[in-house]
Amino acid sequence: MGAAMLLHVLSAVIWVGGMFFAYMVLRPVAASQLEPPQRLPLWAGCFQGFFIWVWAAVTLLPLTGYWMLFSMFQGMANAPLYVHVMNGLGLVMIALYLWLYFGPYRALRGAVAQQDWKTGGARLATIRRIVGANLLLGLATITIAVAGHYLIPSG
Repeated sequence: MGAAMLLHVLSAVIWVGGMFFAYMVLRPVAASQLEPPQRLPLWAGCFQGFFIWVWAAVTLLPLTGYWMLFSMFQGMANAPLYVHVMNGLGLVMIALYLWLYFGPYRALRGAVAQQDWKTGGARLATIRRIVGANLLLGLATITIAVAGHYLIPSG
């Protein structure tokens, strides 16, 4: 159980922490100072490296989460409400990531390869909105993981 918890927490920290860094630091502080021919390849390269880690996270989070769920509560029927909320938010986050990866990110990479800065900028704006939403969901999920037992009654 300890290994599952460790992998679960590290996966969440890597994914949510990376989104926080990209959204709150890289975008407003560094990337916004660059023109599209420099900014868009920077983002495409950053995403390429980061998404390797996100794929690991979106694989490990449900695997370890369900491992703990069935080990601790013997299934969903016995799990407290806050665990159901975490599960639901996590599934929404994974769905948003899959949409981002297979839609706007692929389009961004194609636009950068073609040096189509207008299309690339539009795809990057979509990615920014998805990352912003996922960051908020991730922070909410972390809050529920830490304090959900106290915040959400078990009914």
